[in-house]
Amino acid sequence: MAWDDEDLVDGPVPKWHQIAELLRSAIADGEFTAGDALPSETLLTRRFGISRTTARSALNELEGDQLVSRRSGKGTIVLPPKVEQPLNLLASFSDDMRARGLAPGYRLVAVSVLPAPAQVAKELGLTEGDDAVCVDRVLLADDEPIASSVSWLSPLVVDPATPPPEAALRDSSLYQWIERTTGTRISSGEEYIEGGVADAQLAQRLAVAKGAPILIARRRSLSATAVPLEYVVITYRADRYRFRIELTRP
Repeated sequence: MAWDDEDLVDGPVPKWHQIAELLRSAIADGEFTAGDALPSETLLTRRFGISRTTARSALNELEGDQLVSRRSGKGTIVLPPKVEQPLNLLASFSDDMRARGLAPGYRLVAVSVLPAPAQVAKELGLTEGDDAVCVDRVLLADDEPIASSVSWLSPLVVDPATPPPEAALRDSSLYQWIERTTGTRISSGEEYIEGGVADAQLAQRLAVAKGAPILIARRRSLSATAVPLEYVVITYRADRYRFRIELTRP
């Protein structure tokens, strides 16, 4: 069934909402995919016999739900679906992407041995200024930047004298490399998430506009014996990523 096969009905549900739901279903069913243009306000007014204001309200609802982007001169463009991560699941980025049918990728910025800043030292149980390995990468989903990741690794898991070779981290999960190379498995962690906006450097990394909304996740990852092994700051594109948490009532 095509998006415009059904007519609108009179009743308590506003017609603009009915149109939005028809288009939402068409996007979910793959009738419109990322990069496609949705029907214009003019086409909607002709098809359903509605006002231009009603048509605009329908498209504005989809934009508010971040399903589309409305661009002057280009129309209403379907956005790529957001990647969703359950908040109670600690998984490597590559496992997370593959579970969603996306191809993980990495753009390595640097692997460095640096003095641990105060916050990093606190999270890893080090003394400020102690050497630690820092892995700076851009995380990709289907070759599109989705996040920027800066991981600090405790000397207990990775000796600063022998940091990971850059070649190993251009196309591999950091967690898998740690487990394969050191025999240590990251088993649990704690994470704090907050909103922010992209500065000029981050905007360039993530291919978004300066000032675009971002999600900032700060995570301390632990071994099976609760020893801090990693402190990472991951900055996600808010238009491509969201977190999900399941709630139960006591």
